[in-house]
Amino acid sequence: MTDSCVHCPLVPRRDFIAGAFAFAAGLALPVRFARGVRLDTDEHAYPIPDADTVSIDKDLQVIVVRYQQKAYAFNLSCPHQNTALRWHPEDGQFQCPKHHSRYQPDGIFISGRATRSMDRFAVRRDAANMVVDLDQLYRQDQNPAEWGAAFLSL
Repeated sequence: MTDSCVHCPLVPRRDFIAGAFAFAAGLALPVRFARGVRLDTDEHAYPIPDADTVSIDKDLQVIVVRYQQKAYAFNLSCPHQNTALRWHPEDGQFQCPKHHSRYQPDGIFISGRATRSMDRFAVRRDAANMVVDLDQLYRQDQNPAEWGAAFLSL
């Protein structure tokens, strides 16, 4: 033992290990908490259209639709293989250019290789805007109740 440690208290091995474990668990807690609970929301506001229309935000990968007195926000990706969907105004449908899955303006699957409807984001109204929660994406097959309620009545 060196002279610099003469007055240092000795910690039993068991206490040292227990303390090290508690310290490591304390460091891991914020990481698990941050992954399990949204600490910061990722929301984006879009003006609610005055008439039935479709607009696509390519930067955020969001499709905003007003259709039959309802407003929706969809993921731009086809649920089959994540190819960007396209709006065909002449048919009034979305279509996947890769495997030709087709969807109604409210996101309901019509035909093609996909096995479910378009994925919807959670939305809420804020005055004349539709606020889209980009952290809350609902799949029709996994979250049927949330998917069915993910729209604004106008």
